[in-house]
Amino acid sequence: MASGEVVFFAAVIAVSPFTLIPALFMQFTPRPRAASSAFLAGWVIGIVVPAGACAVLASVVQRPAEGPAWVAWARVVLGSLLILFGLRQWLTRHGRAAPGWMRLLADASPSRAFRLGLLLSVANPKILLLSAAAGLAVGAAEPPTTNAVVAFAVFTVCAASTVALPVVLHVLLGERVLAPLGRVRRWLEKRAAGVMAVVIAAIGVLVLCEGVVRL
Repeated sequence: MASGEVVFFAAVIAVSPFTLIPALFMQFTPRPRAASSAFLAGWVIGIVVPAGACAVLASVVQRPAEGPAWVAWARVVLGSLLILFGLRQWLTRHGRAAPGWMRLLADASPSRAFRLGLLLSVANPKILLLSAAAGLAVGAAEPPTTNAVVAFAVFTVCAASTVALPVVLHVLLGERVLAPLGRVRRWLEKRAAGVMAVVIAAIGVLVLCEGVVRL
């Protein structure tokens, strides 16, 4: 079972600025608890659907335990490109404007928050590909029964944990949580490009190493 690989994909989703920043913004909307809960629901659906579809696909497709040589080389190339992309984003991180979707978060209603949660997970290529990759890892594992269900549940919980955490903190601590969450949000807004560059480069290193090992 590729549980470690699944947890890795989930962790990358969880720490991505595209995950953290919207989750924090939801706490400052006119109806923070309702909006953040709706955003969480949309986000979970957006990562579960592609992961589940790919898990089902991988479970019914027969393939050799060890992929062909070109798969390893493809990992090497992809990992190298990700490292270069991360380096480029790091070098150009200063002066980047905030993404347009951030402006939509400031006064999001629960219905808009749900749609944004779904859109930001499904329409974001990084999140979509990571969810799909986790699903493929779950579906391709042997045996594809109880262990696969557990792995899928672990992926969902881990990937959505950083979206759920502000919701839980707001319920438990009320308005007292807004000041520290606001500081974290401002820090991420200023450094989102740099954080994403590090995440992308780290993924590239791991993909590159996996490809080299399989050569």
